[in-house]
Amino acid sequence: MTSIPEQPVGPDLDELRKDIDELKNQPVEALIEPEPAELLENEPEPERTDAIGSEKWDEPGDVERTEV
Repeated sequence: MTSIPEQPVGPDLDELRKDIDELKNQPVEALIEPEPAELLENEPEPERTDAIGSEKWDEPGDVERTEV
């Protein structure tokens, strides 16, 4: 019967250890539900909008100003 060493060694285990270390550095959410990099790059920036109720209803639309 052959004995199993306490710490296995071998060139293929080094690659596996690198993969495991990379996975440990990623957040759990990214592992469960990854987002494609293309979507993150093309994600639109939010734009500022006027507050609800700030419209001037007595002015025509082309002249309307929402600032006070």
